Amino acid sequence: MNKKVTVYSTPTCPYCIRVKQFLKDNNIEFENIDVSSNADKAQEMIDKTGQMGVPVIDIDGEVVVGFDKERISQALGI
Repeated sequence: MNKKVTVYSTPTCPYCIRVKQFLKDNNIEFENIDVSSNADKAQEMIDKTGQMGVPVIDIDGEVVVGFDKERISQALGI
């Protein structure tokens, strides 16, 4: 079963780049949202997490803040 994965990131954030590479390496499809150029989505991320740090990964409604490989893997079931 494919889970809906959304990554809120900025182009300059090294952990964002690592998260996206990790997902690609595991053949996980995801939607990338650049919050530096999309104020509405930035606000959506803040509403979900209460903070402005990136990356934020939303995996079927389970939100992981930062590149927490263990939690991401667990949420994805990989």
